[in-house]
Amino acid sequence: MVEKDAVRRAYDELSEAYATHRSEDGRGMEVLAEFLDSCSELSRILDAGCGQGTPVLPRISSETTAIGVDFSREQLQLARENAPGVSLLQSDMTALPFDDGVFDAVIAYWSLIHVPMEDHQTVIDEFARVLRPSGRVLVCEGTNEWIGENPDWLDSGVEMQWNIAGAKTTRDQLRNAGFDVVDSWGVPETLQDESDSNEDETDLPWTFFAAQLDA
Repeated sequence: MVEKDAVRRAYDELSEAYATHRSEDGRGMEVLAEFLDSCSELSRILDAGCGQGTPVLPRISSETTAIGVDFSREQLQLARENAPGVSLLQSDMTALPFDDGVFDAVIAYWSLIHVPMEDHQTVIDEFARVLRPSGRVLVCEGTNEWIGENPDWLDSGVEMQWNIAGAKTTRDQLRNAGFDVVDSWGVPETLQDESDSNEDETDLPWTFFAAQLDA
């Protein structure tokens, strides 16, 4: 099981190491662009689990009002440098510090995978709560369910933990929260050169879901 404080401390400790590995191009960014292009009248977007800010916040803040939330203080310090002028808050995604219906879209870009499994539905319910009717969410999950840890992630000497619900469970959780899944994409591993991936389209490790909240 993921220990949230352990994940937060890990991201605090390896903030610089993670920054050097985070991809700012590739299929994941193509999916983000497709998602944004499919949305209309976006005036306020939440980056939930924004981490160091890149690659999402600079992309969305150039066209709309962007707000980032993360529970790692050190990651947010980097985000202030990478996305100057963007509003940033330190908070847990299970209890977002916003009123109901204040966002047009929510993006969870490789953040839900670090949430304890029993809290995944709670987080998706929070996304639904802070979205306006017909608002949209982009969520990334592992294609297959997996729970585990790496005691030396990114050769940093820091342990990282994951609770990955899998694509089927995530699709069900989105529906439970009142979302209609409108699109999905398979994406290669992110902490490598995605252009060099030879993985079959049917066996990609990550799945992105675009979903729209019921009106």
